[in-house]
Amino acid sequence: MCRSPPIRTFALGLPVSRRCPGLKRCQRPLLVLLRNKGGQNDSRAPRHPLPPFSKETAIRQVCLAEDRRNGRDPTKVERAYTPDSKWRNRAESPTRPRPDQGFPDPQMGQGTGFSSIKELWTYGGNRIAVRYAYEAHDNSGNWFRAYGNENGEFDQNGLMERRFASVNQHPIAEADRKFHLPLGRRPDDHPSLSNLGL
Repeated sequence: MCRSPPIRTFALGLPVSRRCPGLKRCQRPLLVLLRNKGGQNDSRAPRHPLPPFSKETAIRQVCLAEDRRNGRDPTKVERAYTPDSKWRNRAESPTRPRPDQGFPDPQMGQGTGFSSIKELWTYGGNRIAVRYAYEAHDNSGNWFRAYGNENGEFDQNGLMERRFASVNQHPIAEADRKFHLPLGRRPDDHPSLSNLGL
């Protein structure tokens, strides 16, 4: 059986871990995407970790969400939500983006250099609150950094059914970038938001 090494945790409201140690090694059976008999992804299948969340499982949920965003694959992001989930980004009304709309923020798409870091802020029952930051550039090559807070509510299968996000962004010079991440999972030794002073 796969065993994760201890996760360094602190009081709520403070950084809970640099990364999620052991996550890569423990994708089975804890974090495997369950499939139905036909081999297709079953959106109704449980996606671990499931609520009610403990401190450890809340951290795992945050790490998985960060990995999906940094993978820049809208279909993988889409699978983490219920079919009737409600999202709000910035000043938008709560609504469910259609699959053909891709990411709720266009900056999260391919070719934008999008990189994000998330940290658990607090959790309780089936809810998780996260603070995060991301860097990306527009089509003209202008870089910016955004800071946000995200409140998520999950159903019994571990899918997010409500997401409310507040985001502020400002321009930065390319030389001032702090996130130099490969596509996908953030390396375990990459600094967290708190380590970066953000």
